[in-house]
Amino acid sequence: MDKNFNILIAGGDMRQVYCARKLAGQMNTGIVGFDEEFLPADMADLAADTTQKQHYDCVVLPVVPLDSNGQLCAQCSKSELRPEYIRGMLKKDGIVLAGKCDEKLREMFPDHEILEYLSREELSLRNAVPTAEGAVQIALEELPVTLNGLRVLIVGMGRIGTALSTVLKGFGSDITAAVHNETGAAKARIAGVKSVYTDRAGADYDLVFNTVPHLVFGREKLTEFSRDTLFIDLASKPGGVDFEAARELGINAIWALGLPGKTAPVTAGEIIAGTIAAMLDERRAAI
Repeated sequence: MDKNFNILIAGGDMRQVYCARKLAGQMNTGIVGFDEEFLPADMADLAADTTQKQHYDCVVLPVVPLDSNGQLCAQCSKSELRPEYIRGMLKKDGIVLAGKCDEKLREMFPDHEILEYLSREELSLRNAVPTAEGAVQIALEELPVTLNGLRVLIVGMGRIGTALSTVLKGFGSDITAAVHNETGAAKARIAGVKSVYTDRAGADYDLVFNTVPHLVFGREKLTEFSRDTLFIDLASKPGGVDFEAARELGINAIWALGLPGKTAPVTAGEIIAGTIAAMLDERRAAI
């Protein structure tokens, strides 16, 4: 990228801080939406002046760009991150990069092109590793036993499920993958783990990881499991576990969303930075 290219990292969590640090080595980078205590000493000079008008060629919004109130996410700042501030700092032909984009976000930036970086396959593939490692970290903290020899069920053999199987094999866990079709079964064989069709999976497991974003473990299914079974749901909304039923049944079920940003923010931020740099290079080449 060109050092004359001006990019603004706006809001989010610590992933965005380390994304900014990585991008600063490739282009002129500013960051806004973070209080001073969240910025490492070597990044103090990246803090952007919000009075700069139409200065930036591109703004990078968080993985989840809007908070529960429909405003720009800025959980590391005591101040609001107003969309009009960000619009004012963007050039007229500036672009917006966000993890995901909905109609509300488009209304905030009606005159700017918006690209979704979470839709990129390379980001999803690379994010699977910190997600898997973070999930295993939760299991280690929550369980009173070792993972070695533990009966583990992984629901779904996509990117995250495959990464999980690799990590858990290193611990010597007894792994079974719950799959929906022969493609999933083939992935399990390649990964070196057993497989069973999801609707035929039993309940004789000590630890269950779900990666499928629709209900798999409803109340009736949960009653088949031991109260000592730990459920860790890694799926996006609506998730795959009936958490209310699990709570009433006395089952420990954890919905572990956004793990890369919580357990490995440096790695996750650098993954985002690499994806953004690639997207901008591709866009530049296409012009």
